[in-house]
Amino acid sequence: MKSKSVLITGANKSIGFETARQMGRLGYRIWLGCRDEARGQSAVASLAAQGVDVRLLIIDVTDMATIQAAAQRVLKEEGTLDILINNAGISGNYPVAPSEQSIRDIETIYDTNVLGAIRVTQAFLPLLKAAAGASVVMVSSGLGSLTWVSDPNHPFSRVEAMGYNSSKTALNAVTVAFAKELRDFNISVNAVDPGYTATDFNGHTGYRTVEQAAEGIVWLAGLDPLTTTAGFYFDKSRAPW
Repeated sequence: MKSKSVLITGANKSIGFETARQMGRLGYRIWLGCRDEARGQSAVASLAAQGVDVRLLIIDVTDMATIQAAAQRVLKEEGTLDILINNAGISGNYPVAPSEQSIRDIETIYDTNVLGAIRVTQAFLPLLKAAAGASVVMVSSGLGSLTWVSDPNHPFSRVEAMGYNSSKTALNAVTVAFAKELRDFNISVNAVDPGYTATDFNGHTGYRTVEQAAEGIVWLAGLDPLTTTAGFYFDKSRAPW
């Protein structure tokens, strides 16, 4: 029986890499998305040494040419795609007051975190539709939850990162938009908050491990596409938008 295939963007390190490792150990065939070939090859070699069926896919979510080339390669070699995990993201400059964050910085963040996820999802839709039920997972953040960041008693309300926070709020909205359209194609689209994880993203100040962060992503990616869609999850439970 053919193994299910999964593409994970930004998967050469941190949460993306650990997600690839966990899913690979579960028997998924991994397309490891990375924009840097040398770093990607190193990540692939590490996973292959652990018995993971993995191949490198060069893809920059801000570069449509690389996205289209990646989709064509998967089409040629695979024919379908069972799971897409839009993990690639950047933090931008923070902490910085909203009144002082530059438009250029905000545009750069949105280009990766929001438009990047849209570009990749649109490009791989034919492959997802060709699968017998597929899933799209948007790796979002609790900082994108308007409920949490607007609550003065919640620690997220004290994080000054307008560009990043609002990009994840926008990504949540994108999740719902795709979910409504793709429901009739048996494709689920959900968002997940990996939590405040110790990575390069935050100077390794997070209190969660990459293993803990990836676990929720892997769980959501593995759900039957017909069971849930248009949801936002943290540690296998619904999170507030």
